[in-house]
Amino acid sequence: MLAIGSDHAAAVLRTVVKAYLDEKGIAYIDCGTDEAPSDYPVIAKKVCGEIASGNAQMGILLCGTGIGMCMTANKCKGIRAAVCSESYSARLTRLHNDANVLCLGARVVGPGLAAEILDAFLETEFEDGGRHQRRVDMMMELEG
Repeated sequence: MLAIGSDHAAAVLRTVVKAYLDEKGIAYIDCGTDEAPSDYPVIAKKVCGEIASGNAQMGILLCGTGIGMCMTANKCKGIRAAVCSESYSARLTRLHNDANVLCLGARVVGPGLAAEILDAFLETEFEDGGRHQRRVDMMMELEG
């Protein structure tokens, strides 16, 4: 299960992403929003809360650039968010960093590219063990 949310700047891309997930048969919790203006930290907190509670395993956050959502999400315990504008980074952040939240920028990424990035992120498994696990563990220790 995924949790997905956007601020008003990315509401249209969120609709496109939800249709894409529906087409692929991927279940999600829609944390909104279509309201303008909206504050991206509120939406990021909702999506990350769904992951923390176990209702979702991963999240997708969208705003104008993806940066604000990413910065906010990474303040939440247990979250490893990455903003990606191409599929290579999306694949490697899953493979090496075990990222559990993908952040996209609606003013940066169009619908076709968003689909490619989503596929790379959702289809890639973490390369568990070894140096990558050690580094993820070190990163998560910084939460305190």
